[in-house]
Amino acid sequence: MKILICTLVLALLAGGCTARHSSGSDDDRESLKRTTRAIRDAFGRGDVDAIVALHHPNVVKYFGGNNIVVGREGLRQQLTGWLRDNNVEFTENRIESTLFNGGTAVETTIFAIKSTPKNGGPPAYARGRSMVVYIRYKDSPTGWASIREVTQEAPAAK
Repeated sequence: MKILICTLVLALLAGGCTARHSSGSDDDRESLKRTTRAIRDAFGRGDVDAIVALHHPNVVKYFGGNNIVVGREGLRQQLTGWLRDNNVEFTENRIESTLFNGGTAVETTIFAIKSTPKNGGPPAYARGRSMVVYIRYKDSPTGWASIREVTQEAPAAK
């Protein structure tokens, strides 16, 4: 039994490690792209309300160590000061894989963010890899809402 379970886990891992794969219908992929674009655009506008609206009320985001954001209000608190004091731009957003399963989508992405202080200070850059779980959510402006996210350091750029 252990051999069967290990074989299944290895097969799932091997199948899940193929870069730049996707599943789901054309409509699924397009609607999720609209959602992720809406999130990035809202960051660019500094629109905290729009960002929060694209997240489920029970969202949890893991940014490493003890940096964990829980719920929409936790997300709002984290974003408010940052976006009040900085212009934020996604300078890279490379989808590595997307998996759809019914009303759930899981996407891994390499991203880079440029954060420029509004007071004229030098910009800061952050680059990472995220795995985001989205669910279909009727109260989201796009029909999808982020419910879980794990972010880590990205591999070196090629």
